[in-house]
Amino acid sequence: MHPRKLRHRPTSKLNTTFINQVVEELKANPSKVSIIQDNLEQYRSQTHLKRGFLLAIERFDWVFEASKDIDFICQQILADDYIGNRLRRYPLLFKGVINNA
Repeated sequence: MHPRKLRHRPTSKLNTTFINQVVEELKANPSKVSIIQDNLEQYRSQTHLKRGFLLAIERFDWVFEASKDIDFICQQILADDYIGNRLRRYPLLFKGVINNA
């Protein structure tokens, strides 16, 4: 038997571009964090969400609890770690931050 290889899931270019636009918009208009918080509440109230989506909501709660600083929040969104990857996996959480999104 061969040892199992970890599957590397490349982030789509479209999603990367979108997330970068979200971060730029948040830095320019920190008050738009409230849009993300509203999205979290909206999705949290839905009864049949996938576990992964619920985990992403929970991780965002942790980020907001840790700091209200926009640079910290943006840093967490872009972080190449478990939390950052989890947040970026669900672009619906950022719906409405960019005007055309």
